[in-house]
Amino acid sequence: MSRPKPIKRVLVVDDEAVVRNGIRRALEGRGTEAVLAADGMEALALLDHQPFDLVLLDIRMPDMDGMSALREIQSRHPGTPVIMITGYPTIDTAVECTKLGAQDYLVKPFRLADLEGSLHKLETGGAGTPAGSPSSPSSERGLQITGNRDFIIGDSPEMEALFEKIRKVAPTDSTVLITGESGTGKELVARAIHAYSRRKDREFVAVDCSSLVETLLESELFGHVKGSFTGALDTKHGLFELANHGTFFFDEISNLSLKIQAKLLRVIQEREFMKVGDQKKIRLDIRIISASNRDLHESIEAGAFREDLFYRLSVVPIRLPPLRSRTDDVPLLVEHFLSRFSNRINREVPLVSKEAMEILKEYAWPGNVRELEHTIERVLILEDTDVIRPGHLPSFISQRQGDFQMFSEDPFPLEELERQYIRFVLQRTGGKKTRA
Repeated sequence: MSRPKPIKRVLVVDDEAVVRNGIRRALEGRGTEAVLAADGMEALALLDHQPFDLVLLDIRMPDMDGMSALREIQSRHPGTPVIMITGYPTIDTAVECTKLGAQDYLVKPFRLADLEGSLHKLETGGAGTPAGSPSSPSSERGLQITGNRDFIIGDSPEMEALFEKIRKVAPTDSTVLITGESGTGKELVARAIHAYSRRKDREFVAVDCSSLVETLLESELFGHVKGSFTGALDTKHGLFELANHGTFFFDEISNLSLKIQAKLLRVIQEREFMKVGDQKKIRLDIRIISASNRDLHESIEAGAFREDLFYRLSVVPIRLPPLRSRTDDVPLLVEHFLSRFSNRINREVPLVSKEAMEILKEYAWPGNVRELEHTIERVLILEDTDVIRPGHLPSFISQRQGDFQMFSEDPFPLEELERQYIRFVLQRTGGKKTRA
């Protein structure tokens, strides 16, 4: 089978410099050239003078918005693929983008995996799971999420138990509560449950409950009617409508205010809701998955989380193990990340010495799988070597072997002693600051 044609040049169009630069870094990390434009007019001028394999186009921009720019691109440069990006997703805009010829639709803030998934679909002509990949949820290395190249890696007993739970709960419509430390892959598990459910061809909508203030979150979830509050110039569809017949994922649900918790409880019970400022009820058919890195029992005792909502959300609880409790999976994860990032930067996959791998297995990984992923990416970028040895690893990992040493041969300031001891205790408590 011939390799898919890669996307080599991308035009990134967004009025926010931080977004443009963030996407540029992500694209360059996979060996793709990125050209930046701050608005639709600048983008059209660039397209008139040079070809691009793809345009990433923001919807809300001054002067010429993304919709107008998309129409012009389709008229003046037919055949140029366009992916729309927006921080204000609605059903209407998603439908309109599709009608105008957009290839895909990304909601800010999106993950690198979301962007990579969209690029992969374009490069493979929309192909789903590659030929030869496992037809069932599990593989010998872990669990593959259908339709993209994301994996949940692991073959330890803890992960096998996790995969078995996913197999059992995915075909149902039961609500699922995923708990675990930061960096353990809670959203990845939620996407896996969706991917192997009957709703897999419908929307998966994720909301980070810690990123939006209460008033904005309420409008985003339920939508609003024109004139319902100051600044509501148009009727807006909410994310619940966008997710209808699909899956809704609440990340860090412990950050929801008690007011929103009460409304969410009613949505779960009644399977209907109303837009802000409206009296018309909208029927809802969604599966709800939520996640938290906090102990919700403690939040309930503190009066910060409703007990009745907790029991509604945790029909099927799934607890993700920290990486330090499944160290036998570290070599598999290292191999996976080495292969992924090596392909992105077009270099041979290096080997890992036995000594370096032992250090990686012994480290406590307070940031869990996410920290390991970032560590491997950093090593590949900074170290030009065919074999990764202990000296190539970050010093905060390679120098933390063995027990804490109270004194060295040479005297040193008390501040340094305190700093070393704090690091030691944090390592022993798995990075939990309150326990430390």
